[in-house]
Amino acid sequence: MAQSGALYHRIAADLREKIQSGQLPPGARLPTEQEIGTTYGVSRNTVRLALAALANEGSIASIPGRGTFVRERILTTYHASWAESRERMASDQGDAYRNELQAQSRHPTYRDFAMRIVPATAEHATRLGVEESAALVLRSIARHVDGQPSSLQDSYYPMDLAQECGLLTPHDIPGGTIRAMADHGHVEIGYIDEITTRMPTPDEANTLRLGSGVPVLVYARTSYTKTRPARLTLTVFAGDQNRIVYELGDLTAYTTGNNDQQQ
Repeated sequence: MAQSGALYHRIAADLREKIQSGQLPPGARLPTEQEIGTTYGVSRNTVRLALAALANEGSIASIPGRGTFVRERILTTYHASWAESRERMASDQGDAYRNELQAQSRHPTYRDFAMRIVPATAEHATRLGVEESAALVLRSIARHVDGQPSSLQDSYYPMDLAQECGLLTPHDIPGGTIRAMADHGHVEIGYIDEITTRMPTPDEANTLRLGSGVPVLVYARTSYTKTRPARLTLTVFAGDQNRIVYELGDLTAYTTGNNDQQQ
């Protein structure tokens, strides 16, 4: 058993190196289990253990009737420190997330939009400064990048603010809800961000098409106006396809260096 374990780890490591080096590029079809077994001189069971290890980490995916393929893993970058800033809102009439992705030459799309009224849980109530079980407006969306599922987003708003700002609509709002709130005098001026990782729920894994061992990145943002909490947004990112970047402090040297390299 120990020898078999060592063998499948070695095979998985060899295939992983070929994937990372580009010998097996994204979309490439792997050899069949029989072909891999012949190449390495091992049983089909050992091959299956090796492939399962790679599938668990999200490196490969099996398509029934077609075979096993290398997954494309292009990272999407979300600049959390400025994507929703007042300065960006002042000059940008589009949706912040869509513009963020388009700047990276990616194609973002929104699907499965839903709006409903839900009671505040104890956690939601604490973050939004409302009574537990108070009515909240929940606006949900599934976000895809280049046709692939990337993240799931739930945004919660206090009922009085949602009614005033026109957020009780069963469709997407042009320019986004942040702009809609600002247009009614509820300008977000501060945020508390929390980032955690966990394993996905079965529904999240299915919707995001995650490998069985791939975690999700949970990004919670509570936004504040001058007088109150205004929004709680929970975004569940596919852990192997996304990264969150914060730019803090004086980055003149960084921006200058990048500009010099581009000239």
